[in-house]
This record gives sequence, C-alpha cells and structure tokens, in this order.
Amino acid sequence: MPFNNKVVWITGASSGIGKALAIELSHQKATLILSSRNKTELELVKSECNNSSEVKIITVDLENYTNLQPKVDEALACFGRVDVLVNNGGISQRSLVKDTQVSVDKRIMDINYLGTVALSKAILPHFIENKSGQFVVTTSIVGKIGTPLRSSYAASKHALHGFFDSLRAENHKNNIVVTLVCPGFVNTNVSKNALIGDGSSQGKMDVATENGIHPDHFAKLMAKAIRKKKEEVYIAGAKEKLGVFAKRFFPKLLSIMIRKLSVT
Repeated sequence: MPFNNKVVWITGASSGIGKALAIELSHQKATLILSSRNKTELELVKSECNNSSEVKIITVDLENYTNLQPKVDEALACFGRVDVLVNNGGISQRSLVKDTQVSVDKRIMDINYLGTVALSKAILPHFIENKSGQFVVTTSIVGKIGTPLRSSYAASKHALHGFFDSLRAENHKNNIVVTLVCPGFVNTNVSKNALIGDGSSQGKMDVATENGIHPDHFAKLMAKAIRKKKEEVYIAGAKEKLGVFAKRFFPKLLSIMIRKLSVT
C-alpha cells in the first residue's frame, strides 16, 4: 500500500476535504494524526477510519499561531515521527471588499496563512534532521486567481504559494517536498462556514459549491498527488483550470471573464 508505514498529520480533519482524505489514507494503510478545533467531530472521523487503532487526535486552533510548538511536540510523541504534514485547516470568505471589516481580513490571514506557516516552521527542524518530509498545502484555485467575494481568502492562499515555493527552494537539499493542492469547487460546508463582512458565518451553501466535486473523489485524487510528490496540482473543473491557464497567458482576457463570473 502506498502510504504503509507513513505517519501523516492532517489539520482541518474534522470535516470536508480533511475528513475525506483521512478516511482515504486510512484505507491506504497510513498512520494518522488528525487535528482541528473540534475533538468530538475528530472522534467521529477516527471511528470511520479503516485502522482506527493507528489514529491519534490532537486538537489544534490555527488562530492561536503563537502557541503551536507544543502541538508539534505532542504530534511527534504519538508515533516518534511525522512523515507528511497536510496543512488543510482554514476558513473561507463571502463578502465584498467594501463590506469587509479589517478584523475579518486579519482573522482570515491569521488562520489560513500565519497558522499554517507557524505550524510548518515548528515541524521543519524535524524534517531537516531526518533529511525527509513532505508539506502538503490545501490552497485553492483562488490562490492563483482572485475572484469577487473572496479578497482576503484569495490573498491568504496567494501568500501560501509564495511562502511554500520559497521553503521548497531552500530545503531541496534536505530532501523535503512541498505539494500545493489547488481545489476548485468541492461539495463541503466551506461556503456555509465562510465569513461575511461582519465576521459571522454565511450559513448557506453556494450553488457552485453544492455542484462541486464530491469530497471522496477529491480525496482519491489528492492522495495520488501526495504519493507522486507533485509540486502543484489543480483538482477542479475544466472552467476553473482554464482560468489558471488564462491568468498565465491571457491576463487581460481573464480580467474580463472574472467580472462576469458567477462565484456563488
């Protein structure tokens, strides 16, 4: 099995992509550490895993990014090592720039960017010491393309690409791999939990999200990308992938397209 004897730590594992990936990797014989803020939901995910005796739970609040070193120490104590860190935890946004309070911008950056960076920095010395390790980062198609209603979310995902591209270059000599996974629309609760301008949750499902890729199918493709140690992969519909292509080669055309794009 491709993940046999691999210790994989997944953040944002209580629902959505993280939950589906945990269950998928359990079928591929991975040893798992599951994290999010919600211990009760994590226990339910663990019960659905194929090898629940090889699954540990650590609650992690990425917003508390100044205090993540103890969480890394706890994770390393579970099985003696971590081979793959899947940075999947995060929160989305559904609000216009003019309606979004700066405190909401800050919260999105704290969770999506600084929380992920802090956790990765805390475990990096372990990877360097072992001359082995893989960072997997769930970013987004909007980590490549900014769209309406997602200004700070897009900014946080763009920032992750810049940070981890640099980390990859610095640590190639240490045999450390970075895999950036860019989802398009996936049928999860991400839009229900997305923040609106005043910081509250949107509380409803976007049509595009509801029609998105099923998380179980997404998890199989994500697991394949991790196994193949891809540097960057787009798991999305044809139109979303076309947008990435247009951004690179026809940016003016994409700018016109984006104005007319339905993103809810």
